[in-house]
Formats: sequence, C-alpha cells, structure tokens
Amino acid sequence: MPDTDPVPRPSGNLFAPLPPGPEGERFETLLAAPGLRIERIVSRGQASAEDFWYDQSDDEWVMLAQGEAELAFADGRRHAMRAGDWIMIPAHCRHRVAATSGDAVWLAVHLATG
Repeated sequence: MPDTDPVPRPSGNLFAPLPPGPEGERFETLLAAPGLRIERIVSRGQASAEDFWYDQSDDEWVMLAQGEAELAFADGRRHAMRAGDWIMIPAHCRHRVAATSGDAVWLAVHLATG
C-alpha cells in the first residue's frame, strides 16, 4: 500500500542560534507564500537610527518571543514590549525600533493588504 502521508515541511526552532555572520540585527524568512511572509528577527541591543522610519506596504503582526524592546511611532507614541507581547502594525504606520535587549527574538508576520 503506498504511503499517503504528506511530505514533511521544513521545521526549526525559533530560539536556535543563528549561523555565524555579520553583527547586527538579523532577519530570517521562515515561511513565504503569496500575501504572507513570516520571519524571525534576532536583535542584540540594536535600535533604528533616530531619523529612520519603517513605512511598510503590508500589515505586520509582531510578537516579542524573548527579551525586551521598545517601539516608537512617528506620532510620538512609544510601546514597551516584554517576552510574549504582540502588536499589530497597520500598513504605512511609520515606526522604528527604539531599543532592544541583547537577547531579543521577534516573530513577525507580514500580511499583504488589499
């Protein structure tokens, strides 16, 4: 009888160490499909430049899985985050990373709008 089980998909661990590479914040795409991208972001104390703003064309749901961080928004709001906290950032909501701890691990889900 033929095996009818689906083929296993790639798997991993959100907290697995990243391979050696350049210092700085690291982005790793875990899954990509039309209208969807899931990525792991590892921050080691990084922050966005004071004059830099993300202005993304997609909605972004982001969870801080480990560590601490603070987001800043162009309207002056700030959002402190601890492990387990999440936030939905609508498309074109200008924001930046104000601060991260040395062990911050994020899970970001980018969703195409419209």
